[in-house]
Amino acid sequence: MNTQMVEWRRHLHAHPELGYETPQTMAFIAERLKELGATDIRTGVGKGGVTAIIQGSGPTPVLGIRADIDALPVKEETGLSFASTVEGRMHACGHDAHTAMLLGAAKLLIQNKDKLKGSVKLIFQPAEEVTSGAMTMIADGVLENPKVDGVVGLHTGSLWGGFKSGEIGYCETPMMAACDFFYIHIKGKGGHGATPHLTVDPISIGCQIYSGLQTIVSRETSPLAPAVLTVGSFQGGATPNIIPPDCTLKGTLRALTPELRRELQDRITHIAQETARLMRGSATVTFDYGPPPLIPDKAMVRKLVRAAGDVVGPERVRAIPEPTMGAEDMACFLEKVPGVFFFHPSTFGDDRDYPHHHPKFSINEDVLWTGAGSLAQFALTWQD
Repeated sequence: MNTQMVEWRRHLHAHPELGYETPQTMAFIAERLKELGATDIRTGVGKGGVTAIIQGSGPTPVLGIRADIDALPVKEETGLSFASTVEGRMHACGHDAHTAMLLGAAKLLIQNKDKLKGSVKLIFQPAEEVTSGAMTMIADGVLENPKVDGVVGLHTGSLWGGFKSGEIGYCETPMMAACDFFYIHIKGKGGHGATPHLTVDPISIGCQIYSGLQTIVSRETSPLAPAVLTVGSFQGGATPNIIPPDCTLKGTLRALTPELRRELQDRITHIAQETARLMRGSATVTFDYGPPPLIPDKAMVRKLVRAAGDVVGPERVRAIPEPTMGAEDMACFLEKVPGVFFFHPSTFGDDRDYPHHHPKFSINEDVLWTGAGSLAQFALTWQD
């Protein structure tokens, strides 16, 4: 079983596709699902995803099992024999393994569908790396027809330290952060660098806005409430002796609760607009809203702990000690239906380990079975 998942993973790894442009990946998944005996196989769901049904004892309840399938615009440097064949694209976050493990779980469930209470909807999601694929699939009706009553997914790799390959990590509290991007466009009055008094300097305004934004987390947010506000881009002007008419700040904000997320958004807008006004300019603030905080359902977490313990042993199922401020659009599914997301450690424990999104990132294929087995066992026991 693990050998077959390795083969699937290596094929996907060698043929990475980005965002919603996943025709080869969809075709590969659909072909494997047909071979395995899944039914109602649909491609193009949410622009670039695949769904299928495994029928058990009856049509309901329905458990959704989700895996993301897209790669990253990264030039691979692993030197692996099955490295990317597409220049500038790479599976550098483990989605090839996620897809292989969901196919493995599907095989296990089809082999044991006489023990399956209700049915399972397999959800292969595109565009996680741009944090919009889940929302697009939901808008396309992936949680309906049949209606999904619960959902489960996983993330492999090295997101949390202190774990060994073969273990399973879980969390009953907010697990990953909401992620939004903000854009502050500042308008002033350009002019000659030798006569700044005749201008309204947008760069000066931007510097004051930047300083003000830093106080949102350091002085307005409880130190017990994790939050991140990062300005990653400050663009304005192109010539040393010309004060430009405008400039732009771009950044990201992260929070673990919906309430704090809204507060951060409001304060960014207020500080930017009022600071610009006081300095005789103006500021427009816009947001690209990403996924919400990833908050598992506690009852579903307890079922996951039991199911994973059946697969790897209870002593190898451990609580994640702290959340990450990284984001994951699995949160969009958990916002709609009760569900759980778990960590699937797949490190080597040596110099082959690199962080996610690194050109040399890879995963320990020896433990694909623990992910597939935990997903399948959860599906078989979540109604017990």
